[in-house]
Amino acid sequence: MSSTPRPARPASLPRRTGRGLRRAFGARHEPLARPLDRARARAWLLTVLGGFLATALAVGGALLFYRSTAPQADADRARLHRVDAVVAAAEHGVTTGSRFSGGYGSRVDAEASWTYPGATRHTGIVQAPRAATTGTVVPIWVDPAGNASTPPVDRGALAVSAACTGTGALLTLFAFLAFALRLRLNVLDHRAEAEWTAGWARLEPLWSGRAGNRLED
Repeated sequence: MSSTPRPARPASLPRRTGRGLRRAFGARHEPLARPLDRARARAWLLTVLGGFLATALAVGGALLFYRSTAPQADADRARLHRVDAVVAAAEHGVTTGSRFSGGYGSRVDAEASWTYPGATRHTGIVQAPRAATTGTVVPIWVDPAGNASTPPVDRGALAVSAACTGTGALLTLFAFLAFALRLRLNVLDHRAEAEWTAGWARLEPLWSGRAGNRLED
């Protein structure tokens, strides 16, 4: 049994490419397409284009932030040194911020001593775990002179920070685009309702026959 060959695609089909864009910009005039319909299509199109632009800006900003801060973080890591400090006395108050913290979690201010460079002895207030007691060894970061310093930021933390910053900016831009689109569509809906009310007031008497009755009267 022979099968019927599939007809060739008409040559006119490729011309339909981009008709949605032409309709959105008002270049394609269809008999049933009202100006309001084209205005709604343009609003949606501009929102989509704005979304792509917002994504590009957010990603570009995050990459720029990472690339601008990563060299300084690498320089700090190369300049600072990690040494062991011996706790002499730990305070009872738990601090929420960490000036010279060697890790994460709840920390307390503690008086400690360490040696750097060489046999040079230093004392100062460092951050230690809450359970630290006299004699506990905690790692800290010091500068070339041996003074306690804030820990350098690693690239992983910078990448997470850049990603969070970019995501926050992207969500903010998306919220702005959605709000602008909602306002524009509300305006168009009110305009469409006003045009429908005016058209109904004009055509309803003709449709119901009341216009003829008034003429007969």
